[in-house]
Order: sequence, then structure tokens, then C-alpha cells
Amino acid sequence: MGNKSIAPVYLSVDSNLKIHHSKIEVSEIFGINHNFSDLLFAFERDYLPYQNLVIGTLSRVDLVTIDQSRNICLRGIEIKLTALPDHTTCQQKDNKYSCEIVVRYPTIIYIALSIAQSYQDNPTVLINLLQPICNQIIDWNNPDILFTIMPDIINTIEAILSKCFSSQIPPIMLWKKEGKSAKLHYDCLDIFMWSNIAFTRLFIDAAKAEIKLKKISRHQRCVLWLIKMLYDFAYTRKIDYESIIDLMSFNSKNDKAFALSGVRTHKYMNCPELTQLRIKKDEIKNIILGNGERLLSPERRFDSIIFNTPGIFE
Repeated sequence: MGNKSIAPVYLSVDSNLKIHHSKIEVSEIFGINHNFSDLLFAFERDYLPYQNLVIGTLSRVDLVTIDQSRNICLRGIEIKLTALPDHTTCQQKDNKYSCEIVVRYPTIIYIALSIAQSYQDNPTVLINLLQPICNQIIDWNNPDILFTIMPDIINTIEAILSKCFSSQIPPIMLWKKEGKSAKLHYDCLDIFMWSNIAFTRLFIDAAKAEIKLKKISRHQRCVLWLIKMLYDFAYTRKIDYESIIDLMSFNSKNDKAFALSGVRTHKYMNCPELTQLRIKKDEIKNIILGNGERLLSPERRFDSIIFNTPGIFE
């Protein structure tokens, strides 16, 4: 996309935390020109600028871009590879298609760290925002206490988010197939970039809708993880994310943070690029180079579809 000057869709928020769409240059995503000879892609590693914010070992992120000439980390990027349409939208018309987004807990950690970093030089602001509600919480693992103040917790998080913006951005790469079939669509690939603040809308809006539930939902748990991490950082300048996630499981497994189906993500992602993806099937041979198709793993869904689509690499 960078070589063809095709800018990914960028989802960010306005001052009212409402998502709007624009475009973002690939070089801005990487933190440096995408053709820079010393740009290194380091997969599954820690984003070192956040190391001094955590207690213990920093969780790894999907991709870190590095300027080798200066030996500095540029961006820490979480990557979501997902199919369009998903099982909840495949019976709809093309303009109603959307994808499922599955989120691992390290994504929540990195969002918390990006927000904490923006308050690093002025933690008093963060303390003043958090104190009124967090000082009421005696036991962070007691759902009876947390149920009663969940609306106030969400309002506090939104007040914090409305005051800070960060460059941490997780991308979503879409691949489009023909309805429920495993056949790759001709207009098959595109990238959607989310700002860290925009990405929080996925679980915060869901948490609001679940206020009347009788148990802590996964989306509400993400809100609680986020506010506890920021509360600890405000007072200690460190986040012990492993202890927080272990303590605040609320009888749900920690294998993933949450998932949203296509019928729920459509309202955030709906735009012309979602209906007609901009990278054609013919371009895959220009993306997977050096006989890389021989290294595909057919047990993975996207790999399998490429592997079983004839003529792509001819």
C-alpha cells in the first residue's frame, strides 16, 4: 500500500469520543519512511519505550518497527488479521458486511501504557480524575462493589480518554472472501488503523450496554483492568499488569480479553473501503515474495485460502 500510495483507513475519535474516518500514510504508521533501508520489522517482541512503566517483564506486541541506524523503537503495533464477512454478516448485502474482532489481553495492556505515558509528566491530573471513584473501591475483586459504581467507572475512563491522545495504533488487516465460501474475492485486502483511544470504544460501548447484567462481562472487565492499571500508575508510576489481570479475572478465562462480531463492529468500520477493499487478488504475488508461499501453513484459515487459490503466483 505504501509503494502504491494507498493510504489505510484511519479510525480516530473527536473531542466527544465519537469515531470518525480519515486516511493515514504508511510511513506514519511505521514511524519512518516505509522505504528506509534501516527499517526493521521485529515480530513478537516488547516495545522497549514502555519497559520503565511496568513491574516485571513487558508483554510482547505483534510488531515493533525499529530504526536500526539509531537503534530506537519507533512503533509498537498490534495486528488483527480478520475475514470479511464473518458468520454474522455473511447473509447480508456487501454494504452490511463486517468482521469479527478478537482481542487478546496484551492489547489492553498496551492501550493502558500508551495512556499512562501521556500522563507521565503530570500524574496529578490523572490522580484528580481517578480519586473520586477509585477511592471507593476497597476490594477490586468484589463484583458486588464494582456493579454498583460501574457507570461512574466508565464515566471516569472516558474523562481520562478525552484529555489524552497517543500515537499507539493497532491495525486490522481485512481479507475478503465470497460470502460463506472459502473462495478469495477479487477485491480481497485492505488495512484499517485504529488509534489507541478509538479502539477503546469497542469494549467501552459494549460495557455500557451491559450495565444491567448480573455479572461482570468481558467488556466490563477490560474497563476495570484499564482503570486499575491507570490508578496504580498514577500513584506509583508503575503498572503490575500481571497481578491485575490475575486478580481481576471475575471467573472468566484470560485467554482473550473480548470479541465482537461483525454485526457489532459494522457501525465503527462502515465506509466505502469496507464494502470494496482496495488491494486486488492479483497483487498477492507482489506481497508474498521470494517463494514465501512455500512457507504458508494450510491449517491457518487465510494461509489455506491463498494456498488453495490457483494461479495467484503464476
